[in-house]
Amino acid sequence: MALFIRILFLIVGFVLLIKGADAFVDGASDFARRFKIPPLVIGMTIVAFGTSAPEAAVSIAAGIKGSNDIAISNVIGSNIFNLLMVAGICALYKPLPVHKIAIERDFPFSILIVIALAALCLDRSSGAEAMMISRSDGIILLLFFCIFMYFNVKDGLNGTPPMIEEEKERRLWISTLLLVFGLAGIILGGQLVVDCSKFIARAAGVSETVIGLTVVALGTSLPELVTSIVAARKGETDIAVGNVIGSNVFNILFVLGLASVVRPMLVGMNAIYDMLVFIVLALIVYMSSLFTKKINRPMGIFMVLCYAAYMFYIFMR
Repeated sequence: MALFIRILFLIVGFVLLIKGADAFVDGASDFARRFKIPPLVIGMTIVAFGTSAPEAAVSIAAGIKGSNDIAISNVIGSNIFNLLMVAGICALYKPLPVHKIAIERDFPFSILIVIALAALCLDRSSGAEAMMISRSDGIILLLFFCIFMYFNVKDGLNGTPPMIEEEKERRLWISTLLLVFGLAGIILGGQLVVDCSKFIARAAGVSETVIGLTVVALGTSLPELVTSIVAARKGETDIAVGNVIGSNVFNILFVLGLASVVRPMLVGMNAIYDMLVFIVLALIVYMSSLFTKKINRPMGIFMVLCYAAYMFYIFMR
């Protein structure tokens, strides 16, 4: 009976995610159009904040409880899922153009911060006996996050020409309600999916690390997946691309930064291996987009297949 209730709530969670993402993208697009903010900036800030909220809630709570494996593997697993599955599936639906600012600054930045995170974890100059993300490391990550947000907000305030076609504007309060209720649906739906998935997975005797990299990472990344697919379907491909890059930056700098400031986190060697997997795959996708200026369907197929191979590697490991 308990399993049936969990499955029922899992379905409710998916419905909340889909409807919440639909409303959230509409509200974000309205604000981009009204205030002449580029959709790419909206995707990397408001939408990325909203869709990464489940990762923040899960990783910070796990860090406080001392469940380091879930906290760290959730973030790394979510970033790999965002890169390969969210962007890959969206590219299968509609090729995603990668604009100049993303190619020159944001995409490379999202790769460099993972390299920096791995370096911080491997650095034992402070005398620590084990690899860890210390409070000082967390402060460094949060400072980089502030710098990232500053440049994105600055781009928006500089009045970069919007890339959304003019449509009839909704009233401001309606757009605000769409954002608020859409975000609430995304967060609640994501939490329901994660909780129910964890219950079902643990009933099957799956380890905490595997749960973090698979069930929890997939569950907390569902908002990014649904939001980006909805954005691509509505023709808002800039929001889809910005959401993926922005969410990955948010996860590393803000989620892990804040979680490690609250409580320093020990890091296992497997987490370093997963970071290296992300770096290699992200470089492949970046080099492709550098030459083609988009993530096309063949690359989308390659990314989805890479994720399937990564999942096989995780379970074999």
